[in-house]
Amino acid sequence: MSSSNILFLALFFSLSLPLFTHAKVYVVYMGATDDSDDPSEIVIQNHRILSSVHGESVEDAQASHLYSYKHGFKGFAAKLTEDQALQIASKDERVVSVFENTRRILHTTHSWDFIGLAEEETMEIPGFSTKNQVNVIIGFIDTGIWPESPSFSDTGMPPVPTGWKGICQSGEAFNASNCNRLKVIGARYYHRGYEAEEHSNLKSQQEDGNDDDHSNLKNQQEDENDDDPRKKLSYRSPRDSSGHGTHTASTAAGRYVNMSYKGLAGGGARGGAPMARIAVYKTCWDSGCYDADILAAFDDAVRDGVHIMSLSLGPDAPQGDYFSDAISIGSFHAVSRGITVVSSVGNEGTKGSATNLAPWLITVAASSTDREFTSKIAMGNGVRIKCTSMRAPARIISASIANRGYFTPYQSSYCLESSLNYTKTRGKVLLCRHAERSTESKLAKSEVVKAAGGVGMILIDETDKDVAIPFVIPAAIVGRRMGNRILTYINNNMRNATSRIFASNAKLGSQPAPRVASFSSKGPNALTPEILKPDIAAPGLNILAAWSPAVGKMNFNILSGTSMACPHVTGIVALIKAVNPTWSPSAIKSAIMTTATVFDKNGKPIRVDPDGRRGNAFDYGSGFIDPTMVLDPGLVYDAGPTDYKSFLCSIGYTEKLLHIISRDNSTCKNQTFSMPSSLNYPAILVPNLKSTFSVSRTLTNVKKQTQRTIYTAVVSTPHGIEVGVHPRRIAFTRYGQKVNFTVTFKISAPSQGYVFGYLQWKHRISRVTTPLIVRVAPSNLGAAV
Repeated sequence: MSSSNILFLALFFSLSLPLFTHAKVYVVYMGATDDSDDPSEIVIQNHRILSSVHGESVEDAQASHLYSYKHGFKGFAAKLTEDQALQIASKDERVVSVFENTRRILHTTHSWDFIGLAEEETMEIPGFSTKNQVNVIIGFIDTGIWPESPSFSDTGMPPVPTGWKGICQSGEAFNASNCNRLKVIGARYYHRGYEAEEHSNLKSQQEDGNDDDHSNLKNQQEDENDDDPRKKLSYRSPRDSSGHGTHTASTAAGRYVNMSYKGLAGGGARGGAPMARIAVYKTCWDSGCYDADILAAFDDAVRDGVHIMSLSLGPDAPQGDYFSDAISIGSFHAVSRGITVVSSVGNEGTKGSATNLAPWLITVAASSTDREFTSKIAMGNGVRIKCTSMRAPARIISASIANRGYFTPYQSSYCLESSLNYTKTRGKVLLCRHAERSTESKLAKSEVVKAAGGVGMILIDETDKDVAIPFVIPAAIVGRRMGNRILTYINNNMRNATSRIFASNAKLGSQPAPRVASFSSKGPNALTPEILKPDIAAPGLNILAAWSPAVGKMNFNILSGTSMACPHVTGIVALIKAVNPTWSPSAIKSAIMTTATVFDKNGKPIRVDPDGRRGNAFDYGSGFIDPTMVLDPGLVYDAGPTDYKSFLCSIGYTEKLLHIISRDNSTCKNQTFSMPSSLNYPAILVPNLKSTFSVSRTLTNVKKQTQRTIYTAVVSTPHGIEVGVHPRRIAFTRYGQKVNFTVTFKISAPSQGYVFGYLQWKHRISRVTTPLIVRVAPSNLGAAV
């Protein structure tokens, strides 16, 4: 945790008001496990630490304890006062960090055809066999799964891979038989961190309290899933009550299924690795996902034997230190054991809002496909408007004149909860405004309008007007300019203004694609600017996949978000793992990044919504994923646990902390580099160039060959920067051979802000592309060279 490490709490406490005695949940992180650690002894040790801050009371220590982490790493979660947390953080030398149980948020199929994979279920890539995907296990940390979905059929699948040690945990409306043992091979759920923070237990939907009884499931659905969209189930089990986890799992690894959204976008759909196995770790509930539960899921997944972990969730920006962040901690230990971890970058959409910033993660941005969902609005004056919609003539009014009670017209214009007058709204289409970025808040507005008696909604939203939302009433999204035209029509025809929202249709190739979605969070990396984030872009706009019928009585749904982009990359990782099972997580990441494209399907530079500006590496990382190339990257930038330890030293972690985190004999004195930009990453970023700066990289040959292969360096120089590469030609004679090269940056002309280019190693048709991102130090701006 850099120089603040163990005592980061001490500074906070010393500056705060007098300590409160109210207990909160804290995570105590104690570094890696080693082969000599006995899990039962770790639990005893954790209880001793807790007893020491509870007046040596074993009973109080056990009562405060929520989880012990004892497989992938060591530590525990417990209810503690701030004073007790400070004692543990400052007095126990075995502790790396102590941090509050923070809530994380969910980053909420033609896409595979658009990417370029085969239409049939095998998902074979020409020249390679991916049949070994049946031996690849993907762990999803999410909202659970609806195992009865046809996307998770086990028909034709061979026995479970050897080495799988997971379980199918029984719970409400879910028992061991719900893991069909061939497709969904494991499922667990975690709720202690959630319940402790929400101060209430998850309410059982079953009156008899028998967790293994499924007899009431159908009745629950019939009773609870009526036309009121705000009635929600919350299964105390791995069963998915929100749909998000089912959607992400089927996107990455769903079987081939004919699906549509209420007749829209019908056709065959499947995941990226439809024969891969699924293991479910439900940590996310109605209000989000808590650190204590996420770490427990990581800990079990490492022990269970997953090969890949997928997390379509993350912290709010700005992200905190790596080792006070559950996803960074869990993924560090997972990657150290050869597990590839894929995560979403976030949905805040602004510069510097990227999250999941650790260099050992694959972090995914969201882009469009060439499929657009459109509708038409017919106004009473004959004007027809093209718009994005998911849903007969009726009177249209501005929501601002339907205000209720103490709500002002301005407040009701945003269709806030309880802001609309039923008498004024009943039977009408409402024109509502939108200011937030989240898909959920848009959906909520349609629920508010419906509850107030409205029959339709037109939503003005400039930022995300291309996002298709599964509204609960006929609805459409328009931009601000068009919204103002509609408002003018309403104001000029107060008593007679009408509109009709026509059914949506799906259209292919209507506009250039891919484009970076407006909601997709962007770099630069706010924690370590030398590390590029996001790493890669994948489809995340209007993705059709499986769904939980506990929500809206639907088996399939269309969603948008970096949550949807993340499992696209997870599916590709599974295919890479199937073909190259010995590749490290960093080699897999490199293959994905260095084969990506920065051009759309028309051969023009990728653009960024909503304004259509030309994109750069802070929008899409290395570019848009190309699964037809990832299995044959030629060369990779490989890195392992030793490299990540050097990285931690380079950003200020002490040798003492490094030893606790890794539980080995690593020291900062013998690390291979001293600057974070020297990590062997598939991108080179220099955030503070003062004059001249050099950085080295190592390429590993992963192409099986019988003759000498020579790659030549080609550079597209960032504006105002002179780039030298030495050597300019590198030769490889065998598989696994490593070759070093150096890139030197020199200021050649004044520039302001970040400038972008690339380095490409070329051999015939092979292209190994590395983004180059440079920012001149402020003191050098305008200086003559």
